Amino acid sequence: MNDQNPPARIGLVAATAAGRRHAHTVIAAWPHARLVEAETVADALRTAWAECDAVVAFLATGAVVRIVAPLLGDKHSDPAVVVVDEAARHAVALLGGHAGGGNDLAEQVGAVLDARPVITTATDAAGLPGLDTLGWPVQGAVAAVSRAILDGEPVQLIADAHWPLPALPPNVNPQPATDSGVEHGSGYRLLVTDRVVPLDGRTAVLRPPSLVAGVGASRGVPAAEVTELLHRVLAEAGLSPASLRCLASADVKADEAGILSTADTIGVPLVTWPATRLAAVDVPHPSEVVRAAVGTPSVAEAAALLGPAGRPGDATLLVGKTATAMATVAVARHAPRGRLAVVGLGPGAADLRTPRAVAELRRASVVVGLDQYLDQVRDLLRPGTRVLSSGLGAEEARARAAVAEAVAGRAVALIGSGDAGVYAMASPALEYADERIDVVGVPGVTAALAAGALLGAPLGHDHAYLSLSDLHTPWEVIERRVTAAAEGDFVTLFYNPRSRARDWQLGKALGILAAHRPPDTPVGVVRNASRPGERVHLATLATLDPAVVDMYSVVVVGSSDTRLVAGRMVTPRGYRWRS
Repeated sequence: MNDQNPPARIGLVAATAAGRRHAHTVIAAWPHARLVEAETVADALRTAWAECDAVVAFLATGAVVRIVAPLLGDKHSDPAVVVVDEAARHAVALLGGHAGGGNDLAEQVGAVLDARPVITTATDAAGLPGLDTLGWPVQGAVAAVSRAILDGEPVQLIADAHWPLPALPPNVNPQPATDSGVEHGSGYRLLVTDRVVPLDGRTAVLRPPSLVAGVGASRGVPAAEVTELLHRVLAEAGLSPASLRCLASADVKADEAGILSTADTIGVPLVTWPATRLAAVDVPHPSEVVRAAVGTPSVAEAAALLGPAGRPGDATLLVGKTATAMATVAVARHAPRGRLAVVGLGPGAADLRTPRAVAELRRASVVVGLDQYLDQVRDLLRPGTRVLSSGLGAEEARARAAVAEAVAGRAVALIGSGDAGVYAMASPALEYADERIDVVGVPGVTAALAAGALLGAPLGHDHAYLSLSDLHTPWEVIERRVTAAAEGDFVTLFYNPRSRARDWQLGKALGILAAHRPPDTPVGVVRNASRPGERVHLATLATLDPAVVDMYSVVVVGSSDTRLVAGRMVTPRGYRWRS
């Protein structure tokens, strides 16, 4: 599963009434999809192939194979093809599984039609990351090295830096790179480098996004001049254009057509910086002429070092400024940064776990979390994933461990229940996460949202979340906050409401609320929302027995406007139609 959107142009081809019904179901979900019609189904399929990014054919697999076989070109340019049977029981990823997004499209079509996606790509079936699915260009003997990984044959992993790769199986053995980058050896090899290296039938090369080309230019520079200079500089330095992360320049060049066209041709963004930022970067070849014209002594070198994130300390200038009549180029290598994904798993049910959370778990090489939460997701982790598990009360240790692993250059997922930013792991982790790592936040369905859905619509207007745990927050502070929520007439949600050691705080909090709203104010208690043993209990401020509440519960106290409608808590928005 993934969280990507379907392709922009989807051609649907159908031969029967049932197929057309299924096609219209897809169109209802994806208005950008269209039914392609022609004199014959074969003509319609050929038209969809030529005009669309992806094709969904409601036909027999054999028929589709015979029609598209003469059209096949290259997996990087051919459209993805998904075949759906007459009864819409299966959505088969026929072509373009990885490169064309066919596997993802089969999953998405399956979700729309309630069909089972059929994906036969070997790495997907084995739960391994495909080399062409990591988001980086891959070159060389991709099929041969992928097959070796699948077959359990030894594969050397040689990286010229500590890039945050996903988990790879034990037969992929890290080896140190040499000063010159990589060396030939026997057996299969997976290289991770921005250098140009000799290729053979047993070597695949992943191109990390490590290079930034700084570009300066005179007004009206031809795109061909910029492009030719850039490729010449890279070739002379033995660097691969596939590792370019972006072009960088001064703000005054943000609209320079020749630079923009070069970026478009290469397929990378253009990042620009104000002259004041560029002027603050120490460069080997400053120019007073450039300072007089642009306001900074360097454009190309300074922009290359700043890169997309403005961190020159992470970069090494590989190629100083090199000029033609109207263009200047410099190239810097930016060091890899560890990656920390803080992932909310939702309230517990697998179908309330977001596709993005699943993708991040499968993207990680290290997963850190509470033991009971890790048990929920072990089946999603790729072979070779390192798991760091700990028990209740070790939140700070988990946060420090996750950050330390990311600082070491690894791809880390730190998991928590609900949303990781709501009484969970995001806050303690980000207290320690500094500029050395990249952080990705993955939202999750909170316990409060899961409870609210079970109770009805208690959160329809303003509401406040409060934790009643005084382990880290003094009770006097909690009491002031409960009083403020009571005086403001907020719907109030209590996390950590009651435990064996803390058995009086909930009653005290309810008493504060009762002093500001009617005794018949609805109160809902949801225990184990979306998990085994789920229980929903409705009461009022006057009748709720705190003994029915424990640490697995969320307590929702209505505002003075909350009412029970057909046994459901409803807090009205105040729409006039109700009157």
